Order: sequence, then structure tokens, then C-alpha cells
Amino acid sequence: MSQTPPIPPSATTGGDDSLRNYLVTEFVEDYQDGQLSRRDALKKLAAIFGSMSVATTFLAACAAPTPTPAPPTAVPTALPATATRVPPTNTAVPPTATSVPPTATAVPPTATATRPAGTITATPAPTGNPVTINPNDPDIEAKMVEYDSKTFKIAAYLAKPKGNGPFPIVLVCHENRGLLEHIKDVARRFAKVGYAALAVDLLSRDGGTEKVGANIPGVLGNAPPAQFVEDFQAGLKYMQAQTFVAKDKVGMVGYCFGGGITWRCATQMPELKAAVPYYGPNPPLEDIPNVQAAILAMYGGNDARINAGIPAVEDALKKANKTFDKIIYEGANHAFNNDTNPGSFNANAAKDAWAKMLAWFDKYVKA
Repeated sequence: MSQTPPIPPSATTGGDDSLRNYLVTEFVEDYQDGQLSRRDALKKLAAIFGSMSVATTFLAACAAPTPTPAPPTAVPTALPATATRVPPTNTAVPPTATSVPPTATAVPPTATATRPAGTITATPAPTGNPVTINPNDPDIEAKMVEYDSKTFKIAAYLAKPKGNGPFPIVLVCHENRGLLEHIKDVARRFAKVGYAALAVDLLSRDGGTEKVGANIPGVLGNAPPAQFVEDFQAGLKYMQAQTFVAKDKVGMVGYCFGGGITWRCATQMPELKAAVPYYGPNPPLEDIPNVQAAILAMYGGNDARINAGIPAVEDALKKANKTFDKIIYEGANHAFNNDTNPGSFNANAAKDAWAKMLAWFDKYVKA
């Protein structure tokens, strides 16, 4: 994306504006790419800046939207997905043959060097039903729960397989839109394959996603990032107190803004055995040596803003000798996993990433 002007600082983030700045640049990029109208972009920026006049001045200083190019005369209806894979650091091994989707070709590991990005050609596809696992599916149990995080009540969506377990735990972090049906569905998808999943509502301290509504960008952007980590730490304690979980088998996944939170939790929560941040901004690189989880990072090939941070975080992980792998889906955009957003959803990339993530969790969390 085009470079943005200096972003006005926040007085409420505890000096760490990185996630706030991430949200600002994301909304500007969405506006420039035609995914947000000027009106909607201004509303989101004003929620973060606390001032419509500041938002108006800031957006005016950014580059104008890019005109939409004329469509090509012919577009292939389908392209096979291909993957070039080199082994991750440390002891990671590839998924078994049954876990690799038919659209990807996996190359067995031959060394212990950090691999460059796997490259998968992801053909866009139309969205289907955004709810893939019915809340009343007979194989699962799903409900809203509440737990304490310091002096606050935190709401979360809990989905688990039917039965007594013990089931491994997956923590799920939502995007910059809050705890919506799509993220609840992600939790149910995990329950369907044998995990107890907790999707935390990070707007809970301000009344929850539904109550905060249009001010979600302002609340998320102006809270200290450490607050979100605290709420997931408390969520893990809540899960570990349940009788149906395997307390020491814990993974985490997050998307977009939630990918950034997942990165941060990986640096602050040694209980995590694996973490899968989807197209999330990097954590403070000085915290990378604290990582104990095996990390699989997912990226969209068209997501230049996020992908610009890959070399730095990969270098930090390599120097700290951490187990790490990454996959870049060529032709996929930021937020390619969200099947409720036709502007970004890429069915091939989402399907393949889900399979790769499950193989990663099966190896590092379930094992």
C-alpha cells in the first residue's frame, strides 16, 4: 500500500501503538483498494482517533483509491494449487499423506534449515454458506460462557466435542470486527475434529462485540495490547479448570488483528504448544526468544503490507532457534480465510490452510 502520513499517537495504549497503527493502515488500505467507502473509512478512523476532523485530515493526506482495472478478456476457471515446501527449523516433520489436501504437493524434509515460504497458487472461488458447522450439530456442544480476567467479566464462545474428553484446547482470536458468527463457526469446526475451542470476545471489558458496535475499531485500537494477552491467559486458566480438557495440550489461532494477538500470546504464554497466526502483524521482535510454541504462519500472497514484516520475524525466530514454518498463498488477499467476506475470501487457500493447520496442531498439540 502507499505510505501513510504520521499516525497521531494514543494516550491509552501504554506506549505500545503497534496494533493501533496496524488497524489504521488496514482501514486506509481497504479504502485505497475500494473495499471501504470514504464514509466508512472515516467512521473507522474517527473511532480510533476520537475525532472526525482528525480522521478527515489524515485520510486526505493518504493516497487516493486505486482505480479498478478493466477485467482481463479470459481467466482460467481453475488452476491447480502447487506448493514448494522446504523443512522448518528444529524437529518439525511434514503431515502424513492423508492430511495433505489433493491440491497441494508436499516435499519431504531433508535438512534442518529454516525454510522459505511455501508457495501455493490459490484460485479464487465464490463463497458458499458462511456457517459450515451448525450450532446444533449432534457431534458437538457449543455455548457462550463467562470467566474472570482481573476485575472484568470476559465473554467467550466455547465449542467442544460431545463427551467427557479429555480434549486438547485451542484458543481462537477474532479479527478486528469482534466475536462474530464466522469466528464462532471456526470454534465449532475445531470441536468437530476433536478440540475444545474457546473464542474470546476481546470487547468484553467494554460490554462485548454487540454493544460496542460501530466503535469496535476505537476500542481495539486504543487498548493496551497487553490487555488482550491477559484476557487469553485468563481464558486458558478457565479452560484448564474444566474436566473435559487435556490441560497441557494447548494451541492458538487468530486472524488479521487476531493474528497479531496470537503472535503476542506466543511470546507471553509458555503453555502454548503451537500457534497459527493468519496474516497478523509481528509481535515486538525482542520478545521472540520467549516463544515456546511451534509456529505456523499463514499469509496471502497479495498482502504486501503484512508480508513486508516476514523477513524480520523469520530472522528473529531463526536466530532464537524456534520451530517455525510459513506458507504464502499466491493470489490470495489479506483475510482470505473469512468466508463471510466475498471481497477477500479465497476458498482454495482457506481449505488448504485449514488442513495444514490441523496437521500442525495434530503434531504439536495432540501429540
